[in-house]
Amino acid sequence: MLAEVFEPVDACWRGIGLIPGSGLRIREAYAAYDAGRRFSLRLPEAKPPRGCACGEILTGKKTPPECTLYKKVCTPMDPVGPCMVSSEGTCAAYYRYHYEA
Repeated sequence: MLAEVFEPVDACWRGIGLIPGSGLRIREAYAAYDAGRRFSLRLPEAKPPRGCACGEILTGKKTPPECTLYKKVCTPMDPVGPCMVSSEGTCAAYYRYHYEA
């Protein structure tokens, strides 16, 4: 049923960028149900927060403590980037469960 209604498209992911074929959009046959088309919605380009290393953290190039914002201005109570926004985010989980010796 999903394949009937949706088709794969390239999608941008916060902190990572464009990943070919990683998103879905409503097929032309179901365009009448697509709010984006019906209301001519245009999302602004997502820009990573200045100083945020979330892209490098999500791709394994850095760990949360290597981000200059981590535990300084970026905390679970006041998140800056997508890695800290939800409790499942890499930085939020690291903040909560990583104990330094």
